[in-house]
Amino acid sequence: MGLFRKKRPVMQLSREEALNCIPVKSAAIQATQTPEGMVRLRYPLVLKPWIAELAQRFSGAQYTPPSRQLELDELGSLTWDLINGKQTVRGIVRQFSGQTQVHPKEAEAAVTRFLRELGRRGIVGMAPGRKQ
Repeated sequence: MGLFRKKRPVMQLSREEALNCIPVKSAAIQATQTPEGMVRLRYPLVLKPWIAELAQRFSGAQYTPPSRQLELDELGSLTWDLINGKQTVRGIVRQFSGQTQVHPKEAEAAVTRFLRELGRRGIVGMAPGRKQ
């Protein structure tokens, strides 16, 4: 029975390893610019497999998975624009700090928290970067 399976341990990265990772945007994301210059993200809602199958069975032939929208503020939009699939988190933090005149430690905390939340929603993934 699968009720009491142990969860696999999550690999913890050190601060240096995390800053050397490269954020990559998910291909399933649709990003649009609002008239105010902010970024609006539309992303598919990740459902548990049994819920998705149930929804597909009861919805008919034309099932489209549900999606969500997330409108980023000015700083979130800036960070989103800095994610290019080539630059490390450390590089994004440096650019963010320089463009917003924020102390580097505060920029690191804000950018990593933002990337962690986007990762939790499946909007970005992290690719291992090279070691320095």
